[in-house]
Amino acid sequence: MKTRLPIGIQTFRKVREGNLHYVDKTGFAMSLAREGTHYLLSRPRRFGKSLFVDTLKDLFEGNRDLFEGLEAYRRWNWSVRHPVVRLEFGRGNYAEPDHLQVDLMAQMDSIERVAGVKSRYDTGPQRLADLLETLHSKSGQRAVVLVDEYDKPILDALHQPDMARANRDYLRGLYSVIKSCDAHVGFCFLAGVSKFSKVSLFSGLNNVVDITLEPEYSSICGYAERDLDSVFAEELAGLDRQRIREWYNGYSWGGEERIYNPFDVLLMLRKRTLGAWWFETGTPTFLINLLAETGVPWHRLDGLRASEALLSTFDVGRIAPEALLFQTGYLTVVDSESRSGRLRYRLGFPNREVRESLNRALLDDLLGSGFEREEQETRLLEVLEEADFDGMRDLLRSLLAGIPHQWHGRNPMGGYEGWYASVLYAHFAATGAEVRAEESGSVGRADLSVRAFGQVYVFEFKMQGRGGALAALAQLKARGYAERYRSLGEPVHLVGGEFTSKTRNVTEFETETI
Repeated sequence: MKTRLPIGIQTFRKVREGNLHYVDKTGFAMSLAREGTHYLLSRPRRFGKSLFVDTLKDLFEGNRDLFEGLEAYRRWNWSVRHPVVRLEFGRGNYAEPDHLQVDLMAQMDSIERVAGVKSRYDTGPQRLADLLETLHSKSGQRAVVLVDEYDKPILDALHQPDMARANRDYLRGLYSVIKSCDAHVGFCFLAGVSKFSKVSLFSGLNNVVDITLEPEYSSICGYAERDLDSVFAEELAGLDRQRIREWYNGYSWGGEERIYNPFDVLLMLRKRTLGAWWFETGTPTFLINLLAETGVPWHRLDGLRASEALLSTFDVGRIAPEALLFQTGYLTVVDSESRSGRLRYRLGFPNREVRESLNRALLDDLLGSGFEREEQETRLLEVLEEADFDGMRDLLRSLLAGIPHQWHGRNPMGGYEGWYASVLYAHFAATGAEVRAEESGSVGRADLSVRAFGQVYVFEFKMQGRGGALAALAQLKARGYAERYRSLGEPVHLVGGEFTSKTRNVTEFETETI
């Protein structure tokens, strides 16, 4: 029988009994159980967190038959079976008043019914404490606590700060029970999208180990290159592997290995075509609004630098854009360096899907979507392919002229040069062209470089009164910005442009091909 694709399946038993493709993550589970007891993992949505949590459940419950052929089958101690308490917050709308309390009590009812336990208490934290102690006493084994989407009750209500804080405080009390009942807990694993600080959410569970950026667990969720080769080889026949890498590979959480988005891979294998499947499953409205409000220049997203502390800065009313972009999967770790004993990370777009889709979403927020936008995108690709500089100048003027007047007034990007660079970067990136902003060279940084159709375009912009387009072109030549591209053996086009704040548009355009 042909092995099927596990699209949307988050239950380990269904995957194993249904003859579905499975990438073996049981080695990670055994390492966690061997090395410690309390863990926190942050990964973007649809990256396999729920399936891993369910795998842990069957492993600790001792369901050996499900693991035949996997790494844990011959190495796990199947003679020991632990009672498992699994809480799931992936369902429901926690922006509604009291929904968190009602949902938790319903979950506790179900868990207690299956375990044959009758609670003597009427609050969630008290019932959890009583349940852990009772399960330990009845089974002789410490309980395993698994929490899936531990942060969703807070994330659902971020647009209602008072509700979000109330949910956070409730969860803080709930999670503190895990530490206070440490004598009855043998293992604990919490998985979610964000990384709330220990002070804000885990002050009562301060012994939890955050493995989000530990290199050895970088591929605990998602697919590595070797997984595609071994598990999905028969499905990949006839497909362009390099294009698949460009579209879906590129995620990293501190490890050298780059990881594929599993949801994208599965949808691509089913549909046999490339598309922004992951991005389209969630509208990043909150993210787009935050980027507009905080004024992070769009063209600098691909190359942001952040400390590990900053990437963990996430709380109600205090969300660093870098942390939000990283934790939600729109940026990933490109590389890292240690300075004064502290790690600093350089972030970037993980792949083509995210680069194109996020920039298109930013433009949709600025200009709206529709037929005219599609036509402009098609025309931009045409002028790049044809090296049509007159057409490029006219098109850029048209693109900039289409920006609503009121948007200029808020201009959140720190001056007009940054504004122009951000808008043009988003236009080029949305086409799928390879775009770099302020890429450093030996003697400075060019504003933009675009590579498409076997050609390279290097842009430098000047505001009116700073020498004009000729000065911008001269700077490109004098500083040798094109040198890094000569080894490609492709035509390199230098483009100098002048903008004016009066018309808010291009006034001059000078080019030279070398």
